[in-house]
Amino acid sequence: MTTSLIANPPQTQSRWRAPQLSLRFWPVFLRNLLVWRKLAIPSLLGNIAEPLMWLVAFGYGMGALVGQITVDGQPVPYILFLASGSICMSAMNAASFEALYSAFSRMHVQKTWDGIMNAPVGLDDIVLAEMLWAAFKALFTVTAILGVMLALGISHSPKLLAAWPILLGVGITFSAMALVFNALAKGYDFFTYYFTLFLTPTMFLSGVFFPLQQLPPLAQGLADWLPLSHAVALVRPLFMDQWPSAALYHGAVLVAYAVVSFWLALGLTRKRFGQ
Repeated sequence: MTTSLIANPPQTQSRWRAPQLSLRFWPVFLRNLLVWRKLAIPSLLGNIAEPLMWLVAFGYGMGALVGQITVDGQPVPYILFLASGSICMSAMNAASFEALYSAFSRMHVQKTWDGIMNAPVGLDDIVLAEMLWAAFKALFTVTAILGVMLALGISHSPKLLAAWPILLGVGITFSAMALVFNALAKGYDFFTYYFTLFLTPTMFLSGVFFPLQQLPPLAQGLADWLPLSHAVALVRPLFMDQWPSAALYHGAVLVAYAVVSFWLALGLTRKRFGQ
Protein backbone atom coordinates (compact mmCIF):
# COMPACT_ATOMS: atom_id res chain seq x y z
CA MET A 1 0.00 0.00 0.00
CA THR A 2 2.80 2.39 0.92
CA THR A 3 4.68 1.54 -2.25
CA SER A 4 1.57 2.25 -4.31
CA LEU A 5 1.12 5.70 -2.77
CA ILE A 6 4.75 6.58 -3.45
CA ALA A 7 4.53 5.38 -7.03
CA ASN A 8 1.28 7.26 -7.62
CA PRO A 9 1.38 10.44 -5.52
CA PRO A 10 -1.80 12.52 -5.42
CA GLN A 11 -1.89 15.17 -8.14
CA THR A 12 -2.21 18.79 -7.10
CA GLN A 13 -4.82 20.95 -8.77
CA SER A 14 -3.72 23.39 -11.41
CA ARG A 15 -3.57 27.03 -10.32
CA TRP A 16 -5.23 27.93 -13.62
CA ARG A 17 -8.28 25.72 -13.07
CA ALA A 18 -11.74 27.18 -13.52
CA PRO A 19 -12.86 29.56 -10.75
CA GLN A 20 -14.61 27.75 -7.90
CA LEU A 21 -17.14 30.35 -6.83
CA SER A 22 -20.06 30.31 -4.44
CA LEU A 23 -22.32 32.69 -2.54
CA ARG A 24 -19.78 32.71 0.27
CA PHE A 25 -18.25 35.76 -1.35
CA TRP A 26 -21.18 37.80 -0.02
CA PRO A 27 -20.12 37.86 3.68
CA VAL A 28 -16.66 39.03 2.58
CA PHE A 29 -18.25 41.80 0.55
CA LEU A 30 -20.41 42.81 3.52
CA ARG A 31 -17.39 42.78 5.81
CA ASN A 32 -15.63 45.31 3.56
CA LEU A 33 -18.79 47.42 3.43
CA LEU A 34 -19.16 47.52 7.21
CA VAL A 35 -15.53 48.52 7.70
CA TRP A 36 -15.72 51.19 4.99
CA ARG A 37 -18.98 52.61 6.33
CA LYS A 38 -17.14 54.17 9.27
CA LEU A 39 -14.99 56.22 6.87
CA ALA A 40 -17.48 56.64 4.05
CA ILE A 41 -17.62 60.45 4.02
CA PRO A 42 -13.83 61.10 4.04
CA SER A 43 -13.35 58.33 1.49
CA LEU A 44 -16.03 59.76 -0.79
CA LEU A 45 -14.64 63.29 -0.55
CA GLY A 46 -11.17 62.02 -1.39
CA ASN A 47 -12.42 60.08 -4.42
CA ILE A 48 -14.50 62.87 -5.94
CA ALA A 49 -12.21 65.83 -5.21
CA GLU A 50 -9.65 65.10 -7.94
CA PRO A 51 -12.09 64.39 -10.81
CA LEU A 52 -14.09 67.50 -9.92
CA MET A 53 -10.92 69.58 -10.00
CA TRP A 54 -10.16 68.15 -13.46
CA LEU A 55 -13.68 69.04 -14.51
CA VAL A 56 -13.59 72.61 -13.21
CA ALA A 57 -10.04 73.40 -14.31
CA PHE A 58 -10.22 71.89 -17.79
CA GLY A 59 -13.96 71.97 -18.42
CA TYR A 60 -14.55 75.59 -17.54
CA GLY A 61 -10.99 76.91 -17.92
CA MET A 62 -9.94 75.27 -21.18
CA GLY A 63 -13.56 75.02 -22.27
CA ALA A 64 -13.76 78.81 -22.39
CA LEU A 65 -10.89 78.77 -24.89
CA VAL A 66 -11.97 75.74 -26.90
CA GLY A 67 -15.69 76.42 -26.94
CA GLN A 68 -17.20 73.52 -28.85
CA ILE A 69 -15.62 70.50 -30.47
CA THR A 70 -17.04 68.22 -33.11
CA VAL A 71 -17.98 64.65 -32.19
CA ASP A 72 -19.31 62.50 -35.05
CA GLY A 73 -20.16 65.61 -37.00
CA GLN A 74 -22.08 67.18 -34.11
CA PRO A 75 -20.83 70.28 -32.19
CA VAL A 76 -20.56 69.51 -28.47
CA PRO A 77 -19.63 71.90 -25.63
CA TYR A 78 -16.19 70.98 -24.33
CA ILE A 79 -17.46 70.76 -20.73
CA LEU A 80 -19.93 68.08 -21.83
CA PHE A 81 -17.25 66.25 -23.79
CA LEU A 82 -14.89 66.27 -20.81
CA ALA A 83 -17.56 65.29 -18.28
CA SER A 84 -18.57 62.21 -20.26
CA GLY A 85 -14.96 61.02 -20.41
CA SER A 86 -13.87 62.01 -16.92
CA ILE A 87 -16.63 60.01 -15.25
CA CYS A 88 -15.26 56.86 -16.93
CA MET A 89 -11.78 57.88 -15.81
CA SER A 90 -13.09 58.27 -12.26
CA ALA A 91 -14.55 54.76 -12.32
CA MET A 92 -11.18 53.44 -13.52
CA ASN A 93 -9.19 55.24 -10.83
CA ALA A 94 -11.53 54.47 -7.94
CA ALA A 95 -11.73 50.76 -8.77
CA SER A 96 -7.97 50.50 -9.35
CA PHE A 97 -7.06 52.24 -6.10
CA GLU A 98 -9.35 50.00 -4.03
CA ALA A 99 -8.22 46.79 -5.73
CA LEU A 100 -4.57 47.74 -5.29
CA TYR A 101 -3.84 49.61 -2.07
CA SER A 102 -6.83 48.54 0.03
CA ALA A 103 -6.90 44.94 -1.19
CA PHE A 104 -3.13 44.63 -0.69
CA SER A 105 -3.51 45.88 2.87
CA ARG A 106 -6.13 43.25 3.60
CA MET A 107 -4.19 40.51 1.84
CA HIS A 108 -0.59 41.14 2.87
CA VAL A 109 -0.32 43.71 5.66
CA GLN A 110 -3.34 43.05 7.86
CA LYS A 111 -3.55 39.33 6.95
CA THR A 112 -7.34 39.66 6.75
CA TRP A 113 -7.56 37.13 3.94
CA ASP A 114 -5.74 34.52 6.05
CA GLY A 115 -8.25 35.05 8.84
CA ILE A 116 -11.20 34.75 6.48
CA MET A 117 -9.86 31.49 5.05
CA ASN A 118 -9.98 29.97 8.54
CA ALA A 119 -13.74 30.03 8.00
CA PRO A 120 -15.33 27.90 5.26
CA VAL A 121 -14.58 30.56 2.63
CA GLY A 122 -12.30 29.78 -0.29
CA LEU A 123 -9.66 32.04 -1.81
CA ASP A 124 -11.64 32.20 -5.07
CA ASP A 125 -14.60 33.71 -3.23
CA ILE A 126 -12.36 36.27 -1.53
CA VAL A 127 -10.89 37.43 -4.84
CA LEU A 128 -14.39 37.67 -6.33
CA ALA A 129 -15.58 39.68 -3.33
CA GLU A 130 -12.63 42.06 -3.64
CA MET A 131 -13.32 42.60 -7.34
CA LEU A 132 -17.01 43.32 -6.78
CA TRP A 133 -16.32 45.49 -3.75
CA ALA A 134 -13.87 47.66 -5.69
CA ALA A 135 -16.44 47.97 -8.50
CA PHE A 136 -19.13 48.97 -5.99
CA LYS A 137 -16.92 51.68 -4.52
CA ALA A 138 -16.22 52.95 -8.02
CA LEU A 139 -19.95 53.06 -8.78
CA PHE A 140 -20.63 54.88 -5.50
CA THR A 141 -17.98 57.44 -6.38
CA VAL A 142 -19.17 58.09 -9.94
CA THR A 143 -22.75 58.37 -8.73
CA ALA A 144 -21.72 61.25 -6.47
CA ILE A 145 -19.78 62.86 -9.33
CA LEU A 146 -22.71 62.39 -11.67
CA GLY A 147 -24.94 64.13 -9.13
CA VAL A 148 -22.62 67.14 -9.16
CA MET A 149 -22.63 67.17 -12.96
CA LEU A 150 -26.42 67.15 -12.99
CA ALA A 151 -26.48 69.99 -10.46
CA LEU A 152 -24.14 72.00 -12.70
CA GLY A 153 -26.50 71.42 -15.64
CA ILE A 154 -23.85 69.74 -17.79
CA SER A 155 -26.33 67.14 -19.02
CA HIS A 156 -29.91 66.23 -18.19
CA SER A 157 -30.31 63.36 -20.61
CA PRO A 158 -32.61 60.59 -19.28
CA LYS A 159 -30.34 58.13 -21.07
CA LEU A 160 -27.80 58.70 -18.30
CA LEU A 161 -29.67 56.04 -16.33
CA ALA A 162 -28.14 53.52 -18.71
CA ALA A 163 -24.67 54.76 -17.75
CA TRP A 164 -24.89 53.16 -14.29
CA PRO A 165 -24.61 49.51 -15.37
CA ILE A 166 -21.91 50.49 -17.87
CA LEU A 167 -19.89 52.27 -15.19
CA LEU A 168 -20.33 49.28 -12.89
CA GLY A 169 -18.89 47.14 -15.68
CA VAL A 170 -16.00 49.58 -16.03
CA GLY A 171 -15.34 49.22 -12.32
CA ILE A 172 -15.39 45.43 -12.56
CA THR A 173 -13.00 45.47 -15.52
CA PHE A 174 -10.39 47.70 -13.93
CA SER A 175 -10.67 46.10 -10.48
CA ALA A 176 -10.00 42.70 -12.08
CA MET A 177 -6.98 44.12 -13.90
CA ALA A 178 -5.69 45.73 -10.71
CA LEU A 179 -5.99 42.46 -8.79
CA VAL A 180 -3.48 40.96 -11.21
CA PHE A 181 -0.87 43.44 -9.99
CA ASN A 182 -2.05 43.06 -6.43
CA ALA A 183 -1.15 39.37 -6.63
CA LEU A 184 2.35 40.22 -7.92
CA ALA A 185 3.15 43.10 -5.56
CA LYS A 186 5.72 42.83 -2.79
CA GLY A 187 4.94 46.27 -1.41
CA TYR A 188 2.98 49.45 -2.03
CA ASP A 189 5.76 50.97 -4.17
CA PHE A 190 5.04 48.39 -6.86
CA PHE A 191 1.72 50.05 -7.64
CA THR A 192 3.47 53.23 -8.73
CA TYR A 193 4.56 51.42 -11.89
CA TYR A 194 0.98 50.42 -12.67
CA PHE A 195 -0.38 53.94 -12.23
CA THR A 196 2.50 55.63 -14.05
CA LEU A 197 3.09 53.20 -16.89
CA PHE A 198 -0.47 52.05 -17.59
CA LEU A 199 -3.25 54.12 -16.03
CA THR A 200 -1.80 57.53 -16.86
CA PRO A 201 -1.18 56.75 -20.58
CA THR A 202 -4.61 55.12 -20.68
CA MET A 203 -6.15 58.31 -19.35
CA PHE A 204 -4.59 60.46 -22.08
CA LEU A 205 -5.01 58.02 -24.98
CA SER A 206 -8.64 57.02 -24.49
CA GLY A 207 -10.47 60.10 -25.66
CA VAL A 208 -11.14 61.60 -22.24
CA PHE A 209 -9.69 65.05 -22.95
CA PHE A 210 -9.76 65.23 -26.76
CA PRO A 211 -11.21 63.23 -29.68
CA LEU A 212 -9.26 60.16 -30.67
CA GLN A 213 -9.35 61.31 -34.29
CA GLN A 214 -6.80 63.99 -33.44
CA LEU A 215 -4.19 61.38 -32.50
CA PRO A 216 -1.65 59.96 -34.98
CA PRO A 217 -2.75 56.68 -36.62
CA LEU A 218 -0.37 54.63 -34.46
CA ALA A 219 -1.77 56.14 -31.27
CA GLN A 220 -5.32 55.57 -32.51
CA GLY A 221 -4.51 51.91 -33.08
CA LEU A 222 -3.12 51.67 -29.56
CA ALA A 223 -6.19 53.38 -28.14
CA ASP A 224 -8.41 50.71 -29.70
CA TRP A 225 -6.78 48.17 -27.37
CA LEU A 226 -7.36 50.19 -24.20
CA PRO A 227 -10.50 49.28 -22.22
CA LEU A 228 -11.10 52.88 -21.17
CA SER A 229 -11.56 53.86 -24.83
CA HIS A 230 -14.45 51.42 -25.12
CA ALA A 231 -15.95 52.66 -21.85
CA VAL A 232 -15.87 56.25 -23.11
CA ALA A 233 -17.39 55.16 -26.44
CA LEU A 234 -20.33 53.69 -24.51
CA VAL A 235 -20.89 56.52 -22.01
CA ARG A 236 -20.24 59.69 -24.03
CA PRO A 237 -23.24 59.32 -26.39
CA LEU A 238 -25.53 58.93 -23.35
CA PHE A 239 -24.45 62.37 -22.13
CA MET A 240 -25.34 63.69 -25.59
CA ASP A 241 -28.81 62.07 -25.35
CA GLN A 242 -27.87 59.45 -27.95
CA TRP A 243 -27.46 55.70 -27.90
CA PRO A 244 -23.91 54.45 -28.51
CA SER A 245 -23.09 52.84 -31.81
CA ALA A 246 -21.44 49.41 -31.83
CA ALA A 247 -22.49 48.98 -28.20
CA LEU A 248 -22.22 45.19 -28.34
CA TYR A 249 -18.65 45.38 -29.61
CA HIS A 250 -17.51 47.86 -26.95
CA GLY A 251 -19.31 45.92 -24.23
CA ALA A 252 -17.79 42.64 -25.40
CA VAL A 253 -14.28 44.13 -25.19
CA LEU A 254 -14.87 45.19 -21.58
CA VAL A 255 -16.28 41.77 -20.69
CA ALA A 256 -13.29 40.04 -22.30
CA TYR A 257 -10.85 42.19 -20.34
CA ALA A 258 -12.76 41.49 -17.11
CA VAL A 259 -12.95 37.71 -17.59
CA VAL A 260 -9.33 37.25 -18.67
CA SER A 261 -8.02 39.58 -15.95
CA PHE A 262 -10.06 37.90 -13.22
CA TRP A 263 -8.85 34.46 -14.27
CA LEU A 264 -5.25 35.66 -14.38
CA ALA A 265 -5.57 37.42 -11.01
CA LEU A 266 -7.08 34.28 -9.51
CA GLY A 267 -4.28 32.06 -10.81
CA LEU A 268 -1.56 34.40 -9.57
CA THR A 269 -3.25 34.80 -6.19
CA ARG A 270 -3.51 31.00 -5.83
CA LYS A 271 0.20 30.81 -6.59
CA ARG A 272 0.95 33.42 -3.95
CA PHE A 273 -1.02 31.50 -1.33
CA GLY A 274 0.38 28.17 -2.45
CA GLN A 275 -2.95 26.73 -3.55
